[in-house]
Amino acid sequence: MIPDDLRYTAEHEWVKVIDGGVRVGITDHAQEALGDIVFVTLPAPGTSVEAGQPLGEVESTKSVSDIYAPVSGEILARNDVLDARPELVNADAYGDGWMIEIKLADPSSVDGLLDAAAYTKLVSEG
Repeated sequence: MIPDDLRYTAEHEWVKVIDGGVRVGITDHAQEALGDIVFVTLPAPGTSVEAGQPLGEVESTKSVSDIYAPVSGEILARNDVLDARPELVNADAYGDGWMIEIKLADPSSVDGLLDAAAYTKLVSEG
């Protein structure tokens, strides 16, 4: 199920507005397509990221995939638990498997992302 309270990208990242910025992860659809996730590479807090540019990688038993910044801004936090437990992305993509938090360069940039209905349509069209 695709949560209604999040925003999404065509690259299968989800975005949740939180105090001071956004929390970002990969969608359930993405983790399912990747298979068992064995390693996650994420930037350190303070790193600047640009919307649409790679900011890290997810390595699974099948492949290595880039994680793209859904918005521009500065990394506020990274989910350090994933260093030891990358499988959390598979187990709880929208919860404990979150990846980074970004302080938005432009708060309105979230408005340009896909809503749940548009993301559902994207996934169903394959």
